[in-house]
Amino acid sequence: DPRGLYTCDTGKRMAKLQVHYRMCQNCIEVDAATVSGIVIADVVATALLAVAVYCVTGHDRGHLSRASDRQNLIANEQLYQ
Repeated sequence: DPRGLYTCDTGKRMAKLQVHYRMCQNCIEVDAATVSGIVIADVVATALLAVAVYCVTGHDRGHLSRASDRQNLIANEQLYQ
């Protein structure tokens, strides 16, 4: 327990230091392997989510091509000549 009143005597001066130390009772110690595992899992989950969003929204199935859209919009070209 490092709490208490400490003194430092340099010969010429004397300084006092009071230390308040709070211990964490419900803390979990995390090592480097655990942190790297969490980071890797987060990157993999983000990549899977990105692929899922791409697969759901990336493809327009059954949509007509631009050429057919142009033909549908300009049915009578004589109006524009």
